[in-house]
Amino acid sequence: MKLHLDPALCVRATSKLSICTKCADACPESVEIVEQLPSFAKSTGVEAAACVGACPTSAFSLSDFSVTEFFFTFLESKVRLISSKLNVPCISVLSVEHLISLATASHEAITIDLTPYETGSHLLEVIELRIEEANYVLSSFSDKVIETNLEKALVKETLSDVSAEKAEEESKEGSRRDFFTKNASLEGVAKHKYAFDQAVEADELHNFDIDQNVIDKIKNKHLPDKRKILFTALKRVETPENFEVLAESDISFVSQKYIDDNCTNCQICYRICPTGALSSNGKFSVINFDAMLCVKCHLCHDVCEPDAIHLQPGFETKEFFDSTQRTLATFEVKRCNECANYFTYTGGELTCPRCAVEEEEALFLHSNAKQMEAEKKAALEAQKKEDEEL
Repeated sequence: MKLHLDPALCVRATSKLSICTKCADACPESVEIVEQLPSFAKSTGVEAAACVGACPTSAFSLSDFSVTEFFFTFLESKVRLISSKLNVPCISVLSVEHLISLATASHEAITIDLTPYETGSHLLEVIELRIEEANYVLSSFSDKVIETNLEKALVKETLSDVSAEKAEEESKEGSRRDFFTKNASLEGVAKHKYAFDQAVEADELHNFDIDQNVIDKIKNKHLPDKRKILFTALKRVETPENFEVLAESDISFVSQKYIDDNCTNCQICYRICPTGALSSNGKFSVINFDAMLCVKCHLCHDVCEPDAIHLQPGFETKEFFDSTQRTLATFEVKRCNECANYFTYTGGELTCPRCAVEEEEALFLHSNAKQMEAEKKAALEAQKKEDEEL
């Protein structure tokens, strides 16, 4: 199982101004930022699963494991234990959104097995913080809690029962599967050679480039599956009579924003937003925001030159059940007399900034040309006078 990165989904590929380091923070021993993009050894696998759960836009993934598929498979099963010994490569592959969705969609309480993790380790700390945040959010609208306090003996008994059931189900096809997975064919030999060749370069740093294909994909808005799953899970929850406001610093995957008077309507924030949480209309006269499409990647803040966009100090849980697109800023927009394009009008002549700059440059070039012509004429006259004196 190997770690993969889709650069087109990484917010650091979208803008050099992005300061997102969530993947490196989650896996400091495996992931580092090299020339703006995350980089890791080609052999990196499950040991870096925490970055999969940490990435706000789901740019990271593990081969041979789909968190989305696990979500639905888990709900269909009778087991309510999540363990790296049973059904996930590592608990850290699950984001806070996944944990909330699993607890919300399950009729029975969910327990997470933390016994395989070393006490005091960075990985265990990452997992425990996510569980703590998930329970904090759940407590605002539900009485469900994700448990982690199973005794080792009970975990062992549960895993043993599940393993027995799996063994019985797979016994019928065991012999056939073993036969076809033997490497007694030329194809099998080729696969072995390929694996050997790959292993030779496995420890080399896997750097990523932003080519044209990546640039084309960046232009497309992409809402991660984990957010779609959260939408689906919340539909099964009864709407609370009262809503709460959660502290902004205590919730990592969603936010509410506001824009101050410094905004110039440069349009960068909603053009660069990876999910479409920020948007505008055909005339670009407003900036709208949908909190439940926000993945709190912070990219809009990073690229805002006047620093006009801010996080609200709290997040209203009403958004989980009645998400509303809010207008954060409104602008007076008029057509330019020169180019007929819409622009943000702040008074004065009906000339857009672009045409104003072009006009200023044209006047400068014209003035400069006249000055050069005058200097040339003066030089010729001076030369003529000098020749006459000789």
